[in-house]
Amino acid sequence: MLKNWINIFTYHLKNNKLFSALNVLGLAIGIAGLIFALLYWNDEQSYDAWNPEKEKVYQVLVQLSDMPVFSDCSLFLKPVLDKDSNVETILYADSWYQKDKISYNGKKEFVDKIINVESNFFSFFPFKIINGDAISAIKDDSSIAISDVIAKRVFGNENPIGKQIKCLDQMFVVRAVYHIPGNSSIAPNVIINKMKELVTSNMTAPFVLKLLLKIKDPSKIEHTRQSLEKIYNQDFITRLAKEEGFTPEDMAKKIGHFKVVVEPLSKARLHSITDGYPEGRGNYQFLLIMMGLSILILILSIVNYINLATANAIKRAKEVGVRKIIGASRGNIIMQFIFETILISSFSILLALVIVELALPYYNDFLGKNLMILGSQFYMQLILIFIIIVLVAGIFPAVYVSNFETLKVLKGNFGRSKSGVWLRNGMLIFQFAIAAFFIIGSHIMYQQVNYLSNKDLGFKGDQVIAISLNLPNSDYEVENVGQNIYNKYTTIKHELAKIKGVEQSSTGLVSFNGSDDSLGGVLYKEELFKGRTIAVDYGMLEMMKIKVIKGRGLEEKYASDTIISVLINETAQKLMNMKEPIGQEIIVKQRKLKIIGIIKDFNLLSPEVEVPPMYFYHLKTVDIAQNIDKVYVKLKSDNVENTIADIEKFWTANVDKEYPFKYDFVDKQYARTYESYVKQKNLFSLLNIVVIGIALFGLFALASYSIQRRMKEIAIRKTLGAETNTLLKELSKQYILYCIIGFLLALFPVYYLLNKWLENFAFRIDMTVLPFIFGFIILLVLTLIIVLSKAYQATKTDVLKYLKYE
Repeated sequence: MLKNWINIFTYHLKNNKLFSALNVLGLAIGIAGLIFALLYWNDEQSYDAWNPEKEKVYQVLVQLSDMPVFSDCSLFLKPVLDKDSNVETILYADSWYQKDKISYNGKKEFVDKIINVESNFFSFFPFKIINGDAISAIKDDSSIAISDVIAKRVFGNENPIGKQIKCLDQMFVVRAVYHIPGNSSIAPNVIINKMKELVTSNMTAPFVLKLLLKIKDPSKIEHTRQSLEKIYNQDFITRLAKEEGFTPEDMAKKIGHFKVVVEPLSKARLHSITDGYPEGRGNYQFLLIMMGLSILILILSIVNYINLATANAIKRAKEVGVRKIIGASRGNIIMQFIFETILISSFSILLALVIVELALPYYNDFLGKNLMILGSQFYMQLILIFIIIVLVAGIFPAVYVSNFETLKVLKGNFGRSKSGVWLRNGMLIFQFAIAAFFIIGSHIMYQQVNYLSNKDLGFKGDQVIAISLNLPNSDYEVENVGQNIYNKYTTIKHELAKIKGVEQSSTGLVSFNGSDDSLGGVLYKEELFKGRTIAVDYGMLEMMKIKVIKGRGLEEKYASDTIISVLINETAQKLMNMKEPIGQEIIVKQRKLKIIGIIKDFNLLSPEVEVPPMYFYHLKTVDIAQNIDKVYVKLKSDNVENTIADIEKFWTANVDKEYPFKYDFVDKQYARTYESYVKQKNLFSLLNIVVIGIALFGLFALASYSIQRRMKEIAIRKTLGAETNTLLKELSKQYILYCIIGFLLALFPVYYLLNKWLENFAFRIDMTVLPFIFGFIILLVLTLIIVLSKAYQATKTDVLKYLKYE
């Protein structure tokens, strides 16, 4: 029996090569899309899944009114947490990685993930210890733990335990080598413990270090959260009010309200409210979009398969009728057609895996990941996909075919029956609806991303490069560190001016990559306002083409510009309700400053957020030049590559001999703030092509079968004198109707979902009727091209071929 089924399947495969290929290819594309989404989904969901403490470890986050969420907390929380019976232990740590080189026996390795934590770190993140032990791994400030990857690069096959290495200008003894068993929210290459001095100082500052708690009973975490919030809003504000000479109520009005949030490690990757861990957050919205679209495309592929299978069943109706007469049961026929679906699904999955394997490098580059087709979880999911496809795509056509009435079929009347036609037409309308959804959606996404790309940002970052400044630690170990670093920077600036092709250079404690959303307090007329306070050097604003629309900018000829001058942006002026801001005084970082100019609003952050209030002053004004970490250089448009090469030669010879020379164009930095949306647009556009392709496969097949069934009708009409134009209109009008119905069904979902997507942006396009008109025209044109080409071909067929037996 099985051999007979295979022979029948092979026969139909040979006689229907095109439609068999379309079936396999359509399903393969749908499965490949879902595999891509599953690989991404599995990778994101696997973060911290290996960690047995994930449900007991919580990060403490703090938000002050109108300010971003801080992942750094105060040290004055520690005494209260030590008394909390539900808190097993606490861990203070840096919320970011440091970068440095490791030196051992003259060999140097650059490491970009060094983290400073307390000695109990491994009880929160129990990495697998390969050499040494977790207890003594980072017991003091002279101990260091390194990953197995770094151990291999630095020591080769040598045992690292007990060896001395130099890192961060200090000698450490290697006490442990660890392996990170899976994706982790904290995944350092090197772990040190230089926290003793930090945790015994800055006791009164509200935001100092990252705080992690290990809780005994997670169900009682709310009590702990409330106690922490109380410390901020009562104890801290009361103490601060006493120091400043205000009542607690007045101080609370000036500062605002503190909100404390505690989040379990298990939700940190995809559901955190901020980038609290060094590895950052995943893009949950993008993940859902990918999964949703891939599932939609697979459904479309299955619908396409069912449509083709039921349409093709008409050609096999007599085969089924004959088999029933010679004794085949209904169950036997159902099993045969399910078996054929199993074979086609198997071919499709194999082809899908080939597609994924070939495209995976490009997919990894697209996501910035290193995904691989591995893991028992993935193979179980693949088996589940196979079962679902067989059940959904196989059972209905099999039952549909097995229900053919034997006598009716053998009389040749089935082709004129309406049975099943409504279902195929319904599924065709569904395909049109999905195609319309993708066409309109991709157009709106393109418009929004194009709007962001061409929007006037308020600054010009083209031809400006940001160079990372890494000065030796010795430059920071002097008495007047701010002046020393500023002098070093000034020397670099003068030397850069000598390089051919350098137009200008400057610096500022500012980043154009959207990474810094910190806000500081600004006092105006005894009222506290929160805004972005930015220290810059002379020429920085002018170099970036940031416009001063009233007053003047910072100028070297005015000595006061390094002492009492400040510029504010339009948003800050509106926030503080200043009618005549020039000459007004505000207090920034406990310094009384006078406003000398108003800056036109521009956005340093991503287009998702509104422009914050901004306050600009000179680096020397508050003496924070020691924080300079970048030098911005404006290049002339000719010979840019040669200019950068000359800058690199100077930099590696005179500024930084240890670290690799790193630079980035400012306009590209800002473009990366909405890079995820560019990816979403590109993904949607790619899937749009796939969806339209699958829908056209189905339309082509159905139009072919539909017209084939009507060939006698066409022959009779031609014999009676019907013109070609009349025949074309008659054959295509039903498909135009299905196209219109499908488009109308897509209108509400596409409008609602794209509106929700556009809500991510503070700067967004208005959704007009044009994308919908454009989508309908494209869908209608593609439909007519397919249907009319098949219909025209049918009208040119020799009528005698279909009438000679009548």
